[in-house]
This record gives sequence, structure tokens and C-alpha cells, in this order.
Amino acid sequence: MNTKLTSSLLMIGILLSSTLAQAQQTFSLKEAVAYAVKNHTNVKNAQIDVQSAAARVQEIKAVGLPQVNGSIGYTNNLIIQRVFIPARTFDPNAKEGDVIAAEFGVRNSGNAGISLSQLLFDGSYLLGLKAADVYKELSQKTLVQTKQQVAENVIKAYYSILVNEERLKLLDLNIGRLDSTFKQTQAMNQQGFVEKLDVQRLEVQRNNLAIEVKNVARLQELGYLFLKFQMGLRQDEAIRLTDKMADVDLNAFVPESQTPFTYADRIEYSILQTQDRLAQLDARNIKAGYLPRVLLTGSYGFSTGRPAFTDLITKPWFDAATIGFSIQVPIFDGFAKKYKLVQSENTLRKLKEGKSYLESSIDLQIQQGQITLKNAYETLQEQKLNMELAKEVVRVSKIKYEQGVGSNIELINAEIAYKEAQTNYFTTLYNVLVAKVDLDKAKGKLYTE
Repeated sequence: MNTKLTSSLLMIGILLSSTLAQAQQTFSLKEAVAYAVKNHTNVKNAQIDVQSAAARVQEIKAVGLPQVNGSIGYTNNLIIQRVFIPARTFDPNAKEGDVIAAEFGVRNSGNAGISLSQLLFDGSYLLGLKAADVYKELSQKTLVQTKQQVAENVIKAYYSILVNEERLKLLDLNIGRLDSTFKQTQAMNQQGFVEKLDVQRLEVQRNNLAIEVKNVARLQELGYLFLKFQMGLRQDEAIRLTDKMADVDLNAFVPESQTPFTYADRIEYSILQTQDRLAQLDARNIKAGYLPRVLLTGSYGFSTGRPAFTDLITKPWFDAATIGFSIQVPIFDGFAKKYKLVQSENTLRKLKEGKSYLESSIDLQIQQGQITLKNAYETLQEQKLNMELAKEVVRVSKIKYEQGVGSNIELINAEIAYKEAQTNYFTTLYNVLVAKVDLDKAKGKLYTE
């Protein structure tokens, strides 16, 4: 019976593990970035803006297409307006000055028709079409900028998890090594070879390590939550990262002193160029407002008027048609366009200054990024050597302590120095990864489509 129960529980455990494994999603760094740039809320909103911009282009194009309107109407003249006519018009014997107040119209009237207008020339319309296309291009570049920001956040969050993962591995090794020394010291204390104080010192150090492991584990849990947030995943979705820190070639991070670069590689600069084109079209559009506007018009319809409402249905209606054109010439608008043009030209001047400032800013960011990455990389090499030296000091100190030629204090100090060297190493390691991301961002090479 117990055997059957054990087998059943084992089978349930296997099924649950299989279900969890299937539900868990795995992501490499590239896959995480690819998922984020498709599913993050900011990216989706930017994509909606692109669709809206495309609809805006079609809206402006529609102005140049024929505009057709239909109408149907009915009027009941409750009180018919009267027209005053000299009485002698109808009665030569009428007195001089007498008038007849004659009703002018019928009680019921109806009309139905269709009208058409076609824009023949409008300088503002033609420039508006060009501006709409540029606006659509601007929205697409804004989408790329949003994707780059999302990619940057995902990469940094992903690297943070990889670094903490390596840190947890070393902390586990530290605890295992310290546990071994602690048990040996306990046994030696029971045999009277060492004092109880030596055991307590090691116990304090082990407890400190255990607390640090818990803290780093919680930080790792928070790192996963943050990564899922940056990727656009729900917080209750389980994920596993397939990339490891060993897969990252840190030697390839060393920045070159001179690398080919153009300002247009930066999406911010490209957006500024597009905004400049948009502002130029706006200025031209304002000037085009001084040109005449030509429209072709036409209409065709039916109308009737009868004393009785029922006659509108039974009696014939009479058709009418018109065709013509109109020219609208702006003469004086109170200098409105003049001051609009001044504002547009000021916008162009600001954009020119903005481009110059952005160029200087990009130059500074690249130089700063190269120096920061170089310093972080060199510091990492030094911290790695320090960690290896501290590890060797711990090894030697432990041997000396076990052989009775070293002190308990010496071993604990070596452990503390080793843990501090590890912390410095992993902090610097993350700094190198972030510095590389920042430098790639400064060069416009962090994320491209």
C-alpha cells in the first residue's frame, strides 16, 4: 500500500514538474529584447501613433478628392410672407397709394439634390501632403526611439540577473567552505584544542554570509520582476534565462580609440532632422496662404411647392442644375500669416541650435562612454586579480589554521577580505556591462532594425 502511494506521489510530482516546465518561458538576451520591442506597452502605443499618422496622411489627401454631398428638405411656411404691390397694377380704378398685400409663396415646399466641389488649386494643400508624409516618418522614428529605450532597459535588467547569478554561486561556495571549517572547529573545540570563542567567531561569519545570500536572492527575485516588467510580461509568468555570464566576451568590450560614426546613427539626431524638415514645410505652407484658392462647383436637384402637403407627392417636381468655379483671393488678414511666419522661422532657428547642441552632446557622450568603459574594464581586471589573491589567502589561512600554525582571527579576516573582493568584482563587472550598453547607445548601435 505504501509502495503504491509512493509511486502515485512520484507520478504526480513528475506530471507537475512537466507542466511547470512547459509553462515556463525561456529567453536568451536577443530573444528577450525581441519580445520586449513587440509587447511592451510603450512600443504598442508608439505603433498606434504610427497608424494614426498614416490615417492623418489619408485625411489630408481626402481634401483634394471630389467632395459630394446630398440633401433633402421640406419647409412648411406657417405664415407666408406677403409682398406689397400697388393696387393699380391689378385694378386701374384703385385709389392712388393703395397697395395689395399678396402672399408670395406656397404653404408647402420641398427640395432634394446633390452638390459637388473639386479643389483645383491650393498651395497649402500640396505642401500639407508633403508635411503629412514627413509627420508619418517622424512617428516611425519615434517608434524606433521607443524600441531603443525598451531594449536598453531590458539589456541592463538581463545583465543584472546574470551578474547576481554568478554572485550567488560564489556565495554558496563560500558558505560550503565556511561550514566545513565551522564543523571542524566545533570538533576541535569538543576535543579541547580550540576555544569556544573561535567557534562563535566562525558562526557569526557564517550567519553573516547566510544573511547576504538571502539578500542577494531577494534582489535576484526583484531583478526577474523588473525584467518581466521591462519586457511587457505579466508578473505571474515564469521565465528562465538561457544566457550565462560565461557567454559574454568581456574582452570584446574594450573600446577602440577611433570608430566610424555619423550623427545620423543616433535616432535623436535623425528625429531632429525630420522635425527640421517639418518646420520648413510649415513655413512654406504659411507663405502659400497668400496664393489664391480655386474650386470647381456643381449641383443638380429637384424642387416643388404646393398649397397642400399631399400634393408634394402626387404633383411633379422640377429639376435644376448649376456648374461653376470660384477663386478665393486672400487680401488682408490683419497680418496673421506674417506673425505665424515669424513664429515658424523662430522654430527653425531653435532646431538649428538644437542640432548643434545635440552634436556636441553626442561627442561628449561617446568620449565619456569610451573612458568610462575603459576604466571599468581595467578596474575589473584588477578586481579579478584581487579576488584570486584573496581566494588564495583564504586557502592558505585555512591550511595554516587546520595545522595549528594559524589563528582563527587570521582565517576570518581572510574570509572577510575575500567576500569584499567578490563584492567589488561583481559591482565592477556590472559597471562594465552597463558602460558597454551606454557606449553602444551613444553611438546609436544598441538596437537597430
